[in-house]
Amino acid sequence: MKNTTISFQKAKEAGKKITMLTAYDYSMAKLIDECEINGILVGDSLGMVCLGYENTLSVTMEDMIHHTKAVTRAAKQAMVISDLPFMSYQTSVYDAVYNAGRLIKEGGAQAVKLEGGAEFVEHIKAIVKASIPVMGHIGLTPQSVNAFGGFKVQGKTEAAAKKLIEDALAIEAAGAFAITLECVPAKLAQLISSKLTIPTIGIGAGKGCDGQILVYQDMLGMFNNFKPKFVKQYSQVGELIKSSIKSYKTEVEEGLFPGEEHQFSIDDSIIEKLY
Repeated sequence: MKNTTISFQKAKEAGKKITMLTAYDYSMAKLIDECEINGILVGDSLGMVCLGYENTLSVTMEDMIHHTKAVTRAAKQAMVISDLPFMSYQTSVYDAVYNAGRLIKEGGAQAVKLEGGAEFVEHIKAIVKASIPVMGHIGLTPQSVNAFGGFKVQGKTEAAAKKLIEDALAIEAAGAFAITLECVPAKLAQLISSKLTIPTIGIGAGKGCDGQILVYQDMLGMFNNFKPKFVKQYSQVGELIKSSIKSYKTEVEEGLFPGEEHQFSIDDSIIEKLY
């Protein structure tokens, strides 16, 4: 059955962990969906892992719609959530609703995610009022990397921790169906999760969250520019891919590929008539 905001809520109420991964293309989304992952995030992280940007700030609405379309074609069971990219919603409540609508109408997503706390409550309310489910995102919000001075754990002081709790409660009150907690101390994330009636999805926020999400290139060892502390690499697919490509290169150079089994035949008498 298709995962929805309702199934996410029921999972929280039942104490069942929610599983999420990112995806940015049809082939990978199909594999993830076949593994019965609950949710797929088309993250603006595609700027780094797909487009080679230093951070997420250069990602456009056109980028997000393009990749979201591909993912939604593949996802038959997972709920697809698409990121509102930098400056697509910060500028005004109107822009937030308009661009969220584009991700749903043009991209085919079932929900959108936006970064930020209490300062974006009115944006969230307006998007929800337009019948678009919203996932919040607090803690380390990558679109604020310049304001934070880098990718750093958030909420480590008393004041910062209180602010995260207030932000989470405000986002819930605004109508969000879930909140991503990124790079938040585990005990603080667990406390926030206990205070909310909606699910929390952790990334670098410990096991006390109601669910977990990772960038699939990170967990499969395909993105080696850097490895965040919170990532567990379940395999080294990147090394397997490189090994396979090197084998292909060698076989082509040595005339081993293509073999007879990879070629199409034609009757020799036809070939003889062509000379």
